[in-house]
Amino acid sequence: MAGATVVFDLDGTMIHTAPDLIRATNHVMAQSNLPAAPADIITPAVSGGARAMITAALHHAGRPPDAVEMEPLLDTFTEFYIANIAEESHPFPGLLDALDYFAAARVFLGVCTNKRHANAELLLETLKLDGYFAAVLGADSLSVRKPHPDHLLTTIARSGGDPARAVMVGDSAPDIEAARAAGIPAIAVTHGYSDDPVESLAPDRIVGDLSELPEVVIALLGKR
Repeated sequence: MAGATVVFDLDGTMIHTAPDLIRATNHVMAQSNLPAAPADIITPAVSGGARAMITAALHHAGRPPDAVEMEPLLDTFTEFYIANIAEESHPFPGLLDALDYFAAARVFLGVCTNKRHANAELLLETLKLDGYFAAVLGADSLSVRKPHPDHLLTTIARSGGDPARAVMVGDSAPDIEAARAAGIPAIAVTHGYSDDPVESLAPDRIVGDLSELPEVVIALLGKR
């Protein structure tokens, strides 16, 4: 499997970040004198990044997002989140086993996330996972982001890989749609933040534990 590429989404796929993201979003709401939003409102918006989470919370509060200047809210979110980035966030079960396997097998690893690049890098560094990845691309790394295929394809290229021998691992529609548009197999995890059952997204494979990934990647790409 040497020379293959595995690209991961971050939030809800590798790392359980929802509690810290919910706290950051509701900090924004509190600073705006608006009511907090519950987890079931914010969590499905995680795949869209901070703007999507704040927008979901504003809708829940009955405040039209187009009536709010968003940039100051994003700045407030980022400042709070950076200061509290891994208070409760932790890797999902099986992640370290999978990453160690891929590293030993000389598989290129990358991260393609709709989180801001600096926040993604900081989270990986804080959890001591940054050393596994050859490339990390965030929502602001390019002029496009998932589900646009170029976000994924550029991640593969910067990881040193070839799209012909690459897979995408994610938890929500932007991940699966980006992979499909790029012509790359998609593996969905069942523990993520998608508002829809991952089966309805029609990924190529589904895993319930990240430790299953090596076997599934071999099945999709072969042992070469």
